[in-house]
Amino acid sequence: MMRLRPFLPLGFLLLAGGSAQAVPDNLPAADFVVVEKGARRLTLFADGRPYRVYEGLQLGDEPVGPKRFEGDERTPEGRYTIDYGNDRSAYRLSLHISYPGPADVAFAKAHGRSPGGLIFLHGQPNALPMGRVPGDWTDGCIAVSNAEIEEIWSLVGDGTPIEIRP
Repeated sequence: MMRLRPFLPLGFLLLAGGSAQAVPDNLPAADFVVVEKGARRLTLFADGRPYRVYEGLQLGDEPVGPKRFEGDERTPEGRYTIDYGNDRSAYRLSLHISYPGPADVAFAKAHGRSPGGLIFLHGQPNALPMGRVPGDWTDGCIAVSNAEIEEIWSLVGDGTPIEIRP
């Protein structure tokens, strides 16, 4: 069963330094998420149709190519699941991506390496008072603005499939 995370109350957002951007009531829960690394675009889908697009994604320090090993600074490519949210991370809200999958583990193991893990879709660092860190700066995660992650957080529930494309 898909569980949506509740939209955070205005008071909490103001205390946490977040924005108070409201999510329109008419937006459905996402049943699929597509990330296009090359286009720097994330699209939410419901019933097979795109309904929300976010541009300007920030990726790992080495954005071209799939993640293969721990420490390679790449963002994974493939089909995964948003399996849980963390509202107490070092970044403004984070949604865990189920990387590594079995194929990722097998590839890394065949090369005597670890595939890495802890890949998230998240906002900006909590220590950043406002704005965005410039350029690609994550260790393989997908970063958006704080206002965008607040909206995504309210629309993407645990168990939502995510496909990350080159």
